[in-house]
Amino acid sequence: MDTVEKLGRPTSDSAIRAEMEWSLENVREMVAGGMQSIRECEICAFAIAMCVLLLFMWYCYRVGREHGSSPLRGRYLSGPSRIGGVVGGFMSSDCRNRGKGKQGSMLEEQNGFAFCQSSDCFRCTSAGESLNQKLYHSLQDYAKRYTWSGMGRVHKGVRDQGRYLNSRPTMRPEVFFLPDLPSAPFFSREVQRHDVELLEQSFPALMAEFESIYHQPPARSGSSLPPGWKSNNTPRGQWWTYYLVNQGTPLVLNVRRCPRAWRVLGQLRTFIANNVFGNACFSVLTPGALITEHYGPTNVRLRCHLGLRVPPSCELVVGGEPQCWSEGSCLLFDDSFLHRAFHEGGAEDGPRVVFMVDLWHPNVAAAERQALDYIFTPGRLEDKEGK
Repeated sequence: MDTVEKLGRPTSDSAIRAEMEWSLENVREMVAGGMQSIRECEICAFAIAMCVLLLFMWYCYRVGREHGSSPLRGRYLSGPSRIGGVVGGFMSSDCRNRGKGKQGSMLEEQNGFAFCQSSDCFRCTSAGESLNQKLYHSLQDYAKRYTWSGMGRVHKGVRDQGRYLNSRPTMRPEVFFLPDLPSAPFFSREVQRHDVELLEQSFPALMAEFESIYHQPPARSGSSLPPGWKSNNTPRGQWWTYYLVNQGTPLVLNVRRCPRAWRVLGQLRTFIANNVFGNACFSVLTPGALITEHYGPTNVRLRCHLGLRVPPSCELVVGGEPQCWSEGSCLLFDDSFLHRAFHEGGAEDGPRVVFMVDLWHPNVAAAERQALDYIFTPGRLEDKEGK
């Protein structure tokens, strides 16, 4: 008996041939089935990829429709910018000045500093018991449109805003406090190195542009200020500002007079361009001027001063810490701390001049910035009913 017979396997040629044909048929079926599965998987993967792409395109469309283009991408070309129905817009300091005379009732004295009650001022119209409710409704709107992901600190800040705004005597932002942010009166230039270096490299261009707008003839008879400049309320001396961006809104005519400064703003990575906490201006203090101590509206920004002209005896005091400006160098500080500025020099020293921009605090995450841009879009809180 041969080996095959000993193992109990078929010995005839026909049986062996039939077994081989059956095995090959099985292999063909398995290969065909595998190929079909692969094709189905490829179709499935392609369908999933297309769905993800469509969802991403829809999300981009919603974000673009809601936020529109950045104000630093040509929005000012369409016509005069407005805040609260006033062409060009005004900051709190501008409202304080306009509150003199016939509108003197708009001013309130607190700790020797005049606060306005103008309907054109965001910080004034947002103050009050209804602010927290308006903030919460805006945050809910944002979460419904986009996501709650990454909103932990923003939600915590909105929920406990009243407690935060009244618990810190040296740091008390008037509108919004974001908890758990590192805080200090002054910050190192390294925290926003790119933008600080860009501003300092632009010192000659910004200085030349300041000279061109500062030495223009008065805007109208009876006024001592050139076109575009505003005088702010101070207990002594003069404080003048020339805004390119005021509370998140570009000022059309001023921007057109300062194309180089506008280009610099467009190149900054962290400039707050899309909400009411963002400002950019030339700021002038005349000899003897004093800006009384006050608080800024929020701790989510760092205010940056680039020194253009810095005579002796000029000082900025933030949270009790004094610092001096330097020509061609940037000074970063958190203006939600109690702060003041003064120029104690004589008339022969000339004015103190800085270029001021508001930058994002480096520890505010990208998702939080997007949410804050939505919540504090110019005009949004003023339009809320707080219901």
